[in-house]
Amino acid sequence: MDEVFKALADPSRRALLDSLNARNGQTLRELCAGLEMARQSVSKHLAVLEEAGLVTTVRQGREKLHYLNAAPVHEIAHRWINRFDQARVQALADLKLALEENPMEAPTFVYTTYIRTTPQKLWQALTEPAFTRRYWQTEFATDWSAGSEMTWDNHGVVIKDPEQVVLESNPYSKLSYTWHSVTPELAERFEWDDALLAKLAAEARSKVTFTIEEEAAQVVKLTVVHDGFEPESTFAEMVSTGWPSVIASLKTLLETGEPLSGDPV
Repeated sequence: MDEVFKALADPSRRALLDSLNARNGQTLRELCAGLEMARQSVSKHLAVLEEAGLVTTVRQGREKLHYLNAAPVHEIAHRWINRFDQARVQALADLKLALEENPMEAPTFVYTTYIRTTPQKLWQALTEPAFTRRYWQTEFATDWSAGSEMTWDNHGVVIKDPEQVVLESNPYSKLSYTWHSVTPELAERFEWDDALLAKLAAEARSKVTFTIEEEAAQVVKLTVVHDGFEPESTFAEMVSTGWPSVIASLKTLLETGEPLSGDPV
């Protein structure tokens, strides 16, 4: 927590976050071009932001892309402020929303968090119904082999589709699958109107990838990348607010034995 507040205290680092908020997934060269800072200074500030977990990076070929990571701020809001029974602290909530806004042409959402657990337990939490229904209210029926179909039970709505498949499955290190279909039953469950249902159902199918890295004894780095969205995707906007809650609840379950209260979607 101290690292987060320290990172945000510097105006140059806030400028870098503002730049990523305006256009996420930038290279170091692109960040330097958009700000009046030397390359070395930008690199140093990015290192501080990465150490605090506010920025995460993803390799794409030879390039390293930088993304905002709202998970630390979201965890502070859920795991610290909520203890004092304060439903909303305006300044922090506004910061969280600013970090989650992402007006990109082709949205990609990247979240990184560190969990006191093992790769084996985290894999179980991502794949086994006994875990997923506790922090996500979602279960998967599949053998978790690459190419296998997945049946989703999403908040009590069963969704089957031959294009819902496992894309990559390397136990304890990487898991990727396509996102579920949008059905009238799901729309009824979440009280979406016909216009929203039609809009979501017409969008291209996206995918989510979980990367698990053991950082130290009983400490695992989890990176969640959700991409494949169309420009100005409505679904992208929805998952941008849903993922932080799911990840925070997963983290709390593994570290304390109990998920966060609420209804993450």
